[in-house]
Amino acid sequence: MNDTISTKVITRFPPSPTGGFHVGSARTALFNYLFAKQHGGTMLLRFEDTDKARSKREYEKDITDSLDWLGIEYEGGIRQSERTSLYSSYIEKMIDGGFAYISDEKAKKTQEGSFEGRETVIRFKNPNTLITFHDLIRGEIEVDTSDLGDFVIAKSFDEPLYHLAVVVDDYDMGITHIIRGDDHISNTPRQILIQRAIGAPTPIYAHIPLILGPDRSKLSKRHGAKGTMEYKKDGIVSEGMFNYLSLLGWNPGDNQEIFSKEELVRIFDLQKVQKSGAIFSMEKLLWINKQHLDKKSGSQFLDLALEYIPNDIKKLPQYNHERVCKALLEIRSRIHALNEVEELAKKGELEYLFEAPGYHVESLLWKDEKDLVETKKHLSFIYSTLSTLNDTRFTKEEIKNLLWEYADKEGRGSVLWPFRYSLSGMDRSPDPFTLGEILGRTETLSRIMIAIEKIDSK
Repeated sequence: MNDTISTKVITRFPPSPTGGFHVGSARTALFNYLFAKQHGGTMLLRFEDTDKARSKREYEKDITDSLDWLGIEYEGGIRQSERTSLYSSYIEKMIDGGFAYISDEKAKKTQEGSFEGRETVIRFKNPNTLITFHDLIRGEIEVDTSDLGDFVIAKSFDEPLYHLAVVVDDYDMGITHIIRGDDHISNTPRQILIQRAIGAPTPIYAHIPLILGPDRSKLSKRHGAKGTMEYKKDGIVSEGMFNYLSLLGWNPGDNQEIFSKEELVRIFDLQKVQKSGAIFSMEKLLWINKQHLDKKSGSQFLDLALEYIPNDIKKLPQYNHERVCKALLEIRSRIHALNEVEELAKKGELEYLFEAPGYHVESLLWKDEKDLVETKKHLSFIYSTLSTLNDTRFTKEEIKNLLWEYADKEGRGSVLWPFRYSLSGMDRSPDPFTLGEILGRTETLSRIMIAIEKIDSK
């Protein structure tokens, strides 16, 4: 646990709304949130939308939808594009104080050999000093800023660039801690120089490792990376994603991997964040997601899973709420992500539950057996025996109790294979006792009788 912090902690999450919201950004937001929440502070959301050509409101919505889905609480939603006058005032102060100057740039020769016109920009007057700052993850970092030259901080008084705008925003908003990807380490010396020029305190920095693919290259779509809300669409639950993101570059120091949001707020420690890149694993995400799915009650699971039943299944003649709920609870143990319900449906593993299957009569024969008369005998026994059960007692336990001794005597495969196949018409499906309970007494007996009639017609 981090030492107690005396001042109110204010972190910030400043995405650029220029594209989809991906897991790297979501993990950065999560670490900012956990740290602020743990210390009774606040995480501010700030849209760095000064790139007017690429910034779009739909990307802003994608960001806020993702944060809301994950349960990452924030304040604000401020846009840099609406703060131009504030940046302009600081540019004027810096020029008046001798910390910046208007620079007439020389004409630049293009690849075609022509020259572009002169351009005026505003540059920071670099004092060429040594900058040292403490990073909560990487320790002391020292940089000689003379290598940076007089860097550009604005194209004009109304067009601030990233380094100036971010420093002014952090100062104006009272940011105490800056938690961001370690690809920003090279930006920190420039920003500290600007902080000193405008009289702003230097926040505490923590640069977290980048997320990498299994081959340790930059995370991309080929590694399974995609927009955060796509994971929701694919059946990852918010608790699973929250938990998994927390483990990308951090661990509590023991073997525990499954955490609730409340547990993570309590035990998260920036000083236990690793320096090396965090490896993204879709397999691990699915495993963690399953643990959180398994924690849900039956009704909670059904509320989520029912959304993944395809419309063509809902249009089948025997589709009904009771039967689909029984089926979903039966296959629940196989589900790692909710979209697997849809995938099972596409493979035909749900269709037979709502429509009597069609099949060749020979498929009722167990392995190398050739005697359909014997198979009919077994199905007839099953039919007459199960007919004695009423609807209330038509459970997988009761069905198994009535048939198990007979199956054991006559050969389990010879008895239970045609029983199961008559119900599903599939080489692979749940056991016949479970299928009987899902389908119910009337439909189970009907399908067994259809199988018997198929044999008779053969």
